[in-house]
Amino acid sequence: MSGPGPESLFTPPFVVDEPERQSLPYVFNTGHSGAVYPASFLAASRLDAVSLRRSEDAFVDRLFAPVVGLGAPLMRACFPRAYLDVNREPYELDPRMFDGRLPPFANIRSMRVAGGLGTVPRVVADGQEIYRGRLPVEEATARIEGLYKPYHRTLQALLARTVTVFGYVVLIDCHSMPSTSLGREEAPRVDMVLGDRFGTACAHDLTACVEAALREEGFRVVRNKPYAGGFITEHYGEPSFGRHALQIEINRGLYMDERTLTPMPGFEALVASLATVFGAVASLPLDLAPPRIAAE
Repeated sequence: MSGPGPESLFTPPFVVDEPERQSLPYVFNTGHSGAVYPASFLAASRLDAVSLRRSEDAFVDRLFAPVVGLGAPLMRACFPRAYLDVNREPYELDPRMFDGRLPPFANIRSMRVAGGLGTVPRVVADGQEIYRGRLPVEEATARIEGLYKPYHRTLQALLARTVTVFGYVVLIDCHSMPSTSLGREEAPRVDMVLGDRFGTACAHDLTACVEAALREEGFRVVRNKPYAGGFITEHYGEPSFGRHALQIEINRGLYMDERTLTPMPGFEALVASLATVFGAVASLPLDLAPPRIAAE
């Protein structure tokens, strides 16, 4: 494929907001908050910009911006989730979307692909088809090579640097969920869902402390239902090696008008509460280093 790659549509494709000095063994990530929609993408879509934004974790990067002042880096995507989803395997693709043959190693049978929410999504979050027609298979490859892989290389480097300095790392993968996600049977309303892959991606004590701190701020919290953590949580969470990954899903009804996609008056209060929660958790004397380091 000749010419500029898809990364040239975004300046830059993603950003790492660095603290003056990283004083916390935490890395925060908002891979679904990107809100730059290139004209070429809009032209290829059968949906308007507002409909495309239904998949976006709107304003989540702003909700977590204060963690940089606490001493932790915040990585955030600029490209939108509807264009490319970094919380998937690198080649989790639906062959029905593309003209041409996908690589033989592509995962075409996952539940996420079946639902239209692969690495290059077929639908937005409410099930509407994104594209007017099929895409060249080279387009998927270009997005993965030009955006997905550099994103994950940068995230991996942040995690590795943090482990080198502190002996372990905590990755907080930050998301939002529609207020309708949990269904009518969930009462009272759930404000946040913590996903630690049912205890396999993050130390139990850490998940418990985050949950307790959120409850202290007045939030209603559940674990792993219906969001146990996606590819990022599963892939990077290895507690036995001192790598902990915890996904947090925030109910959009807490901070934004989901119809107009605009922040509500409670936005700044939620920002302050999240800063309080993670400032408190980071100050706790938790033993999160792998056993071989903790024994030295």
